[in-house]
Amino acid sequence: MIETTQDISTRDGAMETFIVHPERHGPHPVVLMLMDAPGIREELREMARRLAATGYVVLLPNLYYRAGRDTVFGPGVLEVGHPERDRMRAIRTKMTIPPVMDDVAAMFAFIDAFPPARPGPLGVHGYCMSGPYALAAAARYPDRVAAAASFYGTWLVSDAEESPHRTLGRARGELYIACAEIDELAPLPMVAELKRLFDASGAAGELEIYPAAHHGFAFPQRKIYDRAAAERHWERLIALYRRRLG
Repeated sequence: MIETTQDISTRDGAMETFIVHPERHGPHPVVLMLMDAPGIREELREMARRLAATGYVVLLPNLYYRAGRDTVFGPGVLEVGHPERDRMRAIRTKMTIPPVMDDVAAMFAFIDAFPPARPGPLGVHGYCMSGPYALAAAARYPDRVAAAASFYGTWLVSDAEESPHRTLGRARGELYIACAEIDELAPLPMVAELKRLFDASGAAGELEIYPAAHHGFAFPQRKIYDRAAAERHWERLIALYRRRLG
């Protein structure tokens, strides 16, 4: 495996991005892996490596780059009242979908000139806050995003600009939406409304609820890590990318 960290030029600055891909037999299909709210950390890089080992170029950008290069947080980022959590939330609460769509376009431009990357359709998936970003990217760039997945995406039905519940029908790629049964950031009534809208949109794909799983179930370092649900997430994700990207 080959891994590097590079700055990708965007409309708003330099977006530090972890990139990992197999050493041989390229070029490889591309996947954009979008971080959750606690931000870039070794746990996410390990997940990117696991995915890349199955045959993909994986880009993991620091979506908080507009707030500076010190947007990496300590272990207290998940503890209510901890200064690291407060620092993260001060940045997170300013995030909106349209600027992230600009970041996605910047990554397209980067990979089009990146030799290990295979030209053409790619995949995007996101966790937590980035679930909506992945689905929005499929709608904003239907000719480029062949597969998009959201894992315990937060507030998938909201009044946010480009909220995915309004744009599902614009996607041409296959969508996979995985929701935790126990998730205050995407409660089951919201999931039911999203399922209704998803079915009515005509979009290809599936919405699946993971029984008894909590928000964040796929992250190995979380207390609520659910190994069975996490492995199911890997199986669903890799199968999606195999179908749509090869």
